[in-house]
Amino acid sequence: MKSLVDDANPAAISEHELAEIRLFIEHRSGILFDESRTRFLSNRVAKHLKHRRLARGTDLLRLISASNTEYEALLEVLLTQETSFFRYPAVYEALQKRVLPELHGKKFWHNPRSLRIWSAGCSTGEEPYSIAISVLETLEFPEAWNVEILATDISRHALDVAQRGQYSRRDLASLTPEQLGAYFVPVAGGQYRVKSRLRNMITFAQMNLTQMVYMGRFDCIFCMNVLIYFSEELRATLIRRFHECLELDGYLFLGHAESVAKAKVDLEPIVISDSLIYRKSARTLQESL
Repeated sequence: MKSLVDDANPAAISEHELAEIRLFIEHRSGILFDESRTRFLSNRVAKHLKHRRLARGTDLLRLISASNTEYEALLEVLLTQETSFFRYPAVYEALQKRVLPELHGKKFWHNPRSLRIWSAGCSTGEEPYSIAISVLETLEFPEAWNVEILATDISRHALDVAQRGQYSRRDLASLTPEQLGAYFVPVAGGQYRVKSRLRNMITFAQMNLTQMVYMGRFDCIFCMNVLIYFSEELRATLIRRFHECLELDGYLFLGHAESVAKAKVDLEPIVISDSLIYRKSARTLQESL
């Protein structure tokens, strides 16, 4: 039986074993590693086999079938957690210059004034903390608002890092000196920890998006570069669920390679600078009735 081998790594896994592991992951979490990512998947699984000192892919399959911890450990290896503070400047520019001022005007006279934002696929926390900073720096009298930022991810390890809220100076390179001083405090080892003012705005929770439950409505939903891990059919299903969770005139933020086109939902595309965002427009919904 043919094995898929990385020249830099002597560990090998057969095509059949890899197919079984791929199928198990898709059934368990909805995450799809299609044919274009076969080499990536085989290399990562082979390295994980070597690290766990397992002889065959069937041994790994048996292990992840019997243990949630082992399954999550495999996902840690397979799901790249590439993120950073204010990773896409144009997105945060749209948030600060268009979305938050619009929501401020709409809700300023509400009692209480509330703002709910969901970071779906928050990784190690840089995104929800960047959102929180944007809120504090954009809303007039932010302390007079009830701000709730829900940050979810499938990775328990990533959430542990996010909840700890401790980053290196290099991790914080995109922050201004003023932001660094306002929202972080230096700790031992050249690290910086999120101040409680910022941390208290965010609730972290482990969640598999394919098994999401209704959590009320949100003014904004961020799901950046997460849908690329799912099949086209599942992507459309998730976008429809996000649509249901949005307030009227609420906003959906997706990654550059992601679109709502095939989900058949009433989301109005809006181009702001170099970013494309989507609004659940009350006007669009009325026109469709």
